[in-house]
Amino acid sequence: MRESVKHIFFDLDHTLWDFERNSALAFGKIFAERNMSVALDDFLREYVPLNLKFWKMFRENRLTKKELRYIRLRATFDVLGAPVNDLTIREIANDYLTYLPTFNHLFKDTAEILSYLNLTYKLHIITNGFANVQEGKLVNSGIDRYFDVVVNSEMAGVKKPNPYIFQLAMKRAGAIPEHSLMVGDNLEADVFGALNAGMHALHFNPHKEEVPDHVAFISNLLEMKNLL
Repeated sequence: MRESVKHIFFDLDHTLWDFERNSALAFGKIFAERNMSVALDDFLREYVPLNLKFWKMFRENRLTKKELRYIRLRATFDVLGAPVNDLTIREIANDYLTYLPTFNHLFKDTAEILSYLNLTYKLHIITNGFANVQEGKLVNSGIDRYFDVVVNSEMAGVKKPNPYIFQLAMKRAGAIPEHSLMVGDNLEADVFGALNAGMHALHFNPHKEEVPDHVAFISNLLEMKNLL
């Protein structure tokens, strides 16, 4: 891999940017401002897996962006038996996307590994997240300076794992598949999507979940130093 890779494409959420931690902080601010009757810990316990479920549906084009923003909150409050009306849910959805990129926690060693890789490789981002929110995350966390090309699913018109978003990112970066590595936490979207586009792929697997034998993985970002 060290001999062939010239361009490294990163996923953002759950790979570099600590989504769950920052998301919890954003909801904490909202719940405090609104003096919500639901306990934040109870909300997050239900919300986190539901959000992953509905994001998968969004990635598979079974939900629109507008539907995703609503249903992940509606379903959570319904499970908790909380009487939250639709207007409040839509206001919380808007506040959440406003507050989310203002919290800037990165995964451990993100800045160190980006500084190290940036000396040798061209670095880029491929993300399924909403364009304006993802831009805010990159800028506010101070890592935007490391990336030459940032491609999001709204720009591409398709979401990972669709091969086109990887092809678009490589085209904009002036890269070819044989010289390109995708690094991400999601096996389906990031790893298999990149492999199907002819790229190298590396699974960021901090929880050390079981992966297929043919998939290269790391549990800590600094392990990339041993590969690149």
